[in-house]
Amino acid sequence: MSNTIISVRNLVKKYGAFIAVNDISFDVKEGEIFGLLGPNGAGKTTTLEILETLKEKTSGVVSIKGFSVDKDPSEIKKIIGVQLQSSGYYPNINLLEILDLFAGLYNKKIDPYTVLDKVNLRDKAKSKFKEMSGGQKQRFSIATTLINTPQIIFLDEPTTGLDPQARRNLWDLIREIRSNGSTVIITTHYMDEAEQLCDRVGVMDAGRIIAIDTPDQLIDNLIAKGFKRDKQVKEANLEDVFLDLTGKDIRDEE
Repeated sequence: MSNTIISVRNLVKKYGAFIAVNDISFDVKEGEIFGLLGPNGAGKTTTLEILETLKEKTSGVVSIKGFSVDKDPSEIKKIIGVQLQSSGYYPNINLLEILDLFAGLYNKKIDPYTVLDKVNLRDKAKSKFKEMSGGQKQRFSIATTLINTPQIIFLDEPTTGLDPQARRNLWDLIREIRSNGSTVIITTHYMDEAEQLCDRVGVMDAGRIIAIDTPDQLIDNLIAKGFKRDKQVKEANLEDVFLDLTGKDIRDEE
């Protein structure tokens, strides 16, 4: 993971007098899972949308695989995959039809069943998007990002609202995507998720990056400052108990 695939320098995004992203700089290495963390309104999604060429920046320099977001947005679109929110899909057509539609947009020929196999949704191929559970919709949204075999995948809070089985299943899927050669950029409000998945994280607040490092190093830095938990940490947590009692298999509601 020595090669820089995303470079951000002095990025600023303003909406009138409001500064949503305030002079941030960071790199993402090829082949890593990089997390952007922070409270609501920190600037995470705005930053992602600029990297995805969906939103214009106010100032700064951003390059993706050597391409400028200002000069080469069409080239960047060819090498990235962006997870859409549920509202981005036609609710009344089935998954095969949606995948064929996306493949046409990318000018790609695909076997839609192979794409669905990657996210364990072959049995839902003829189902309409609106008929699926939350976990199924999230897995399908990630499937659509894989159609153009992207080098970089952007996932914005992909496990929000999912039960523990569905969440852990998506973790495995994200790890598999990385193992197949893609770099993953993820935002999440779940700190355990970031700790489990991310090679490095950048913590944002009020439009600035206030820390960036590996999860382990950030935790060690806090401990070195004298931090101690009020409650003794056990080797398992309640989610582990839940999964042990109910199993790890996905149980999507019909």
